[in-house]
Amino acid sequence: MDISNKKVFKVLDPNKIWIPIVLGLAVVFYMFYSDPNITAATLHLIFDAKLSSVIVAFLVLFARDVGYVYRVKTISDGELNWSRSIVIIILWEFASAVTPSVVGGTAVVVFVFMAEGINVGKSLAYVMLTAILDNLFFVIAAPIVMLLTKGLIFPDVKAMDLEIGTSLQLLFFMSYGLIAAYTLVMSYALFVRPRAFKWFLLKVTAIRYFKRWRGKANQYGNEIIMASAGLKGKAVSYWLKITGATAFIWSARYLMLNSLVEAYHTLSVADHMVIFSRQVIMWIVMLISPTPGSSGTAEYFFNQFFYEYLGDYTFVSSIFWRLMSYYPYLLLGAIFLPRWVRSRFFQKNTK
Repeated sequence: MDISNKKVFKVLDPNKIWIPIVLGLAVVFYMFYSDPNITAATLHLIFDAKLSSVIVAFLVLFARDVGYVYRVKTISDGELNWSRSIVIIILWEFASAVTPSVVGGTAVVVFVFMAEGINVGKSLAYVMLTAILDNLFFVIAAPIVMLLTKGLIFPDVKAMDLEIGTSLQLLFFMSYGLIAAYTLVMSYALFVRPRAFKWFLLKVTAIRYFKRWRGKANQYGNEIIMASAGLKGKAVSYWLKITGATAFIWSARYLMLNSLVEAYHTLSVADHMVIFSRQVIMWIVMLISPTPGSSGTAEYFFNQFFYEYLGDYTFVSSIFWRLMSYYPYLLLGAIFLPRWVRSRFFQKNTK
């Protein structure tokens, strides 16, 4: 994992906020001009939202962010206070917003933890553990919601079928399989046999074709061993707290959209369950998005998954959703990052 200052600051570049914004706007404009049902008058439908449901959506979004901060503070086992945990979450969300979902901002977040006073071994451990917990939520939640919704979890989207015969369902199962396999391997490496995992990496990269990656494999193996050591001896309460926080965070993330849909369309309990469940599926598909923060991909899939509930409100709802849950973190990061860099690096160097 390359956590050099140069590489990290290349990712944490406030100027990069324009890339996801342009991608997102490009898809929005494409949807606007390609769909004859979307007109200039359609944009005014955004004001038809029920104020009470919008307020609930913002409250749930705030609760989710509090959950994020609580998890970071708890996962550090008391080494981070509330203010430093907030700093990490702001920069973490910004890094996620400007990097592709399939790549993520792992090295950046490790760097931020280290800059906030956490040693490299623990920083690696906390970031890897968080990634495993998030992925584990998807791996467990997906089959549960599929059983509860009894086949309603996938929208009937013929337009999603590709020429080679693949479908949204196939894309989901491919994504799910990759995430499940990654989570299983990383859990084994981090919690069970970190040294055996390093041995395996070195054996694979001893093969002639893979020798070019042997150095990185050795480095990654050492990082896994350090991370594993940083998690040893944690109390049962520690694991219960961070696991509960993870479930709360993702549930709140999904319930925010439930509230937003409710603002435009009255939902039954069964409808709420289907919408919540479809978000689990949609996020699993979006995890392999090649665009920064799933820009463009998110807007497109939103239309496919929720049109049957929102109808003419789908277009404005997708814009509202991203304005609430994505773009604020780009703005916060762009404003906050330069100040954080000055306080953590340049002020220290001038003393």
